[in-house]
Amino acid sequence: VQLQASGGGLVQAGGSLRLSCSATGSSFRFFPMRWYRQAPGKERELVAAITTEGKEYVDSVKGRFTISRDNAEKKVYLQMDNVKPEDTGTYYCSTHWSRRTYWGQGTQVTVSS
Repeated sequence: VQLQASGGGLVQAGGSLRLSCSATGSSFRFFPMRWYRQAPGKERELVAAITTEGKEYVDSVKGRFTISRDNAEKKVYLQMDNVKPEDTGTYYCSTHWSRRTYWGQGTQVTVSS
């Protein structure tokens, strides 16, 4: 399984950004997909997840971020609306499959106030 995240950049507070994660793997549609972020000096935190059971979000992004997936394209997205400076960080997509955890390379999101 290989994951590649993209779509990061510089955005003003209140703006929007859409992150994408491309995956390989014939069983992608079953992969539980997650977006994490890591701010400078802080631990990596789970932001959003999409699994066969539904979607989950960390409280700080509920109502602002939306995770989705396109199984035919083997992609997962993170739509980020009304972003805040505290959303700044490196965003990683990840999955756990067949007893292994896989990570994308990360994409940087910077929100200016």
